[in-house]
Amino acid sequence: MHRTSASSGFGGAGFSSGGPGAALWEAMEQLRSSMDPRAGSPRMARGDVRAAVLAVLAERPMHGYQIIREIEERSGGTWKPSAGSVYPTLQLLADEGMVAAEEDGGRKTYSLTEAGREVSEEAADKPAPWEAPGARSNPSFGAIPKAGADLAGAAAQVARTGTPEQVERAVAVLDEARKKLYTILADA
Repeated sequence: MHRTSASSGFGGAGFSSGGPGAALWEAMEQLRSSMDPRAGSPRMARGDVRAAVLAVLAERPMHGYQIIREIEERSGGTWKPSAGSVYPTLQLLADEGMVAAEEDGGRKTYSLTEAGREVSEEAADKPAPWEAPGARSNPSFGAIPKAGADLAGAAAQVARTGTPEQVERAVAVLDEARKKLYTILADA
């Protein structure tokens, strides 16, 4: 990635291909993808979704999005299973007789059957999928990508609409932020 100086006119170039705005946009995308928790770490296995659903339903009946939110909360935000993995898992568990669905206010609420409780109790001595070795375990990991994306968004705004002097000041602020981040790591 090359550096574009403030005098190159970020303000009027926009994000068209080849312009300095395009380079900034590409840098933002690289930043986002480098901090994406899914990048570089495998998705949770289908069995983990199943175990997680059984674990949260062992405590109380829930509808699908409550299950998703509960898993996300328990994992510290590092794992949020998609509806495309939770709902088919719920259907499979229903087909196996592990969960029962009840219509409640226009939503299906799922609860464990006796067979589901037995399976859940057998697994109770094992760590939950969000606690298991190899699970994404850094609860603060989600905060850094959000802060980085917010910072990149502000930088893009300055690049699009700022004067050359404002862009120059923004570059100085970003350089200082980068140095401070490395200082945090050096202090460890």
